[in-house]
Amino acid sequence: MIPPKVVADNAAKGLALRKQFGRGGTEIGVARAEELVARSELSPHTIKRMVSYFARHEVDKRGKNYGNEQNPSAGYIAWLLWGGDEGREWALEIKGVNSAPGA
Repeated sequence: MIPPKVVADNAAKGLALRKQFGRGGTEIGVARAEELVARSELSPHTIKRMVSYFARHEVDKRGKNYGNEQNPSAGYIAWLLWGGDEGREWALEIKGVNSAPGA
């Protein structure tokens, strides 16, 4: 599955914010962002990992400075590294297709 451009753009924004502010995400998150930015073919396993990440980190949206572009929270930056809201929607859609009976 090739990530949509908006997902790649979100990941690129996350990488830029991480570089600017020196926080947000792990090395795995950075690697995922680099895959998304490159619009690499992602395996069903990777899509499943994305779905799991978003499920675990939905709570980050309630943190201080989530979405604040001037002083973004580490959780906001990490969320973007994984493709942001559009990445979550895309991964859920792909996972749903792959988990359909007979898929």
